[in-house]
Amino acid sequence: MDYTHFFLVATTTLGLISISKSLFHFFHWIYATLIRPTKNLKHYGSWAIITGSTDGIGKSMALEFASNGLNILLLGRNPLKLQVTSKDILDQFKDVEVKCVVVDLHNNTGDEIMKKIEQAIDGLDVGILVNAAGVAYPYARYFHEVDLDLMDSIIKVNVEGATLVTKAVIPSMIKKKKGAIINIGSGSTVVLPSYPLVTLYAASKAYLAMFSACTNLEYKHQGIDIQCQVPLFVSTKMTRMKASLFVPTPDVYSKTFIFFTGGKEDLLRTPKSKQRVILKQISIDDDAKFGFLFLLNQHLCER
Repeated sequence: MDYTHFFLVATTTLGLISISKSLFHFFHWIYATLIRPTKNLKHYGSWAIITGSTDGIGKSMALEFASNGLNILLLGRNPLKLQVTSKDILDQFKDVEVKCVVVDLHNNTGDEIMKKIEQAIDGLDVGILVNAAGVAYPYARYFHEVDLDLMDSIIKVNVEGATLVTKAVIPSMIKKKKGAIINIGSGSTVVLPSYPLVTLYAASKAYLAMFSACTNLEYKHQGIDIQCQVPLFVSTKMTRMKASLFVPTPDVYSKTFIFFTGGKEDLLRTPKSKQRVILKQISIDDDAKFGFLFLLNQHLCER
């Protein structure tokens, strides 16, 4: 046997397989990012529930869902802001219905939260739930410097709140064998090995990523699509960042959010195309990323 010939054939075959695999993943990414048709969101049901719906991403999502003909159930803690958001939606979209539920994910007990939501959705064809409510650090700080009230708020809103709202809504989706649940996570979950000086916030978003992945496996056979969308920075009151090429406004973000709602290509999805490019291109090692983020946040902490 000519071992040189065999070696050349074997290495060529392996090379072709490797290239074909890379091309497949590349074209699949192109399809999922640019070509895949938007899912008919009314397929899930006629109502969308949104937490944190009076500001930022949550409010923009409510308007975007309404523009797609969905009725909106707004959840928030401030009744005046809920009424303002409701009026904004109804002024722009005459053919949709809007309901408001005052729920304080921080101060209400778990039993109170679930009862309020269960009563509100009774008789409604709820198809989509978006857990957009969230609390972040007002500025970077060491873990031991986080006051108990902020710690309690982050855990109750970001972790317990999303969990309780999901638990209250998902039985109705199981009953009709369809639905979509989208949890708003953080890009830090997929791009960084750690996020120092915003420890509790990062940990709470990592919880949402794992919670989404596990519940998706539990309920996908019942027709329920569960995702964790993980944007990088968005220009909101919480981030206090100005909109730019790579920092979209909530309105811009919500349009791409809608495009990927219900998609099965990724459980962890970064909807904004320019931010997806950033994630694809990042190749610095974990220690370098950790060091850069630590120094950046330490600088912010000292300001």
